Amino acid sequence: MKQTFYILTLFFASFNLFGQTKYSGFIDKYSIELVIDNSSGGNVRAIYAYSDYDEPIEINGKIEQRKLTLYEKNSDRKNKAILTFEDFDAKNNQLKGIWTDLASNKQLKISLVKDFEIDYGENIEWTNREIIQSGSLRDRYFKVIISKAKDEFYAKVTGVKILEKKTDKLIQQIDSLQCQLLGLNSISVDDYNFDGIDDFSVFEQSYAGPNTSSLYFLCNAKTNTYFESGFSGVSLAFDSRKKRIYERNQCCAGTAVTTAEYKVINNKMILVKEKCFKWDEKRQKLTERKMRECQ
Repeated sequence: MKQTFYILTLFFASFNLFGQTKYSGFIDKYSIELVIDNSSGGNVRAIYAYSDYDEPIEINGKIEQRKLTLYEKNSDRKNKAILTFEDFDAKNNQLKGIWTDLASNKQLKISLVKDFEIDYGENIEWTNREIIQSGSLRDRYFKVIISKAKDEFYAKVTGVKILEKKTDKLIQQIDSLQCQLLGLNSISVDDYNFDGIDDFSVFEQSYAGPNTSSLYFLCNAKTNTYFESGFSGVSLAFDSRKKRIYERNQCCAGTAVTTAEYKVINNKMILVKEKCFKWDEKRQKLTERKMRECQ
């Protein structure tokens, strides 16, 4: 029941390619990299990481009267620091600003140089641009490899690099992907096979309505590397307490919904049960039907 109609709405386009810019440089004497996603008008999402630690730090804010303000939060989700950039213009190749510690009011200068932008259009072609991701493991972080083919309007995630924090040592590289770019959140981390070890997934594609798919990579505990699981389904959700995977596939403007429950045995998804729901015009709600009515 997977819907293969690809939605090229402005909503998903904003996730894909509008406003993602990669910078590198310094906060005071400390080397950093910064990725800014200015895809939602005045609202801005970004990630920066100190080169000595490689711990992705999420910062969010907005642009008002050409002033970009980004807020860094602590573990309690309270503002910890502010990064401000006067006269911000994404077209400029240099970015100057101030990092301010809100507890001490200590200020450090920010000096950055633009490395690249994620641009789009059928006549544009480039390969192997890398963007750090918000999701990370205790001792590893991720970068997605992005390429743009000349005859395609949008860029795609074509690979993933798994790197060691603090050393930048390449642990593993996964290639030959063709995934929709979800900006700073193409990578998610979770325990997908319920073995107590964190795995990771790559956002694959959005489909009709709310349906999505991802590629799931499981950790081999012996080698500490990752392999593609073969897990397949629409909008999968993972319940670590019940050790179950739940699927929800919606189509036809929400008038038909199938759900499924799976368990995991030997790293394989095993179907436990599935249900079909169709819209009942008289009752004005979804009602359960026989599975063949949803197939």
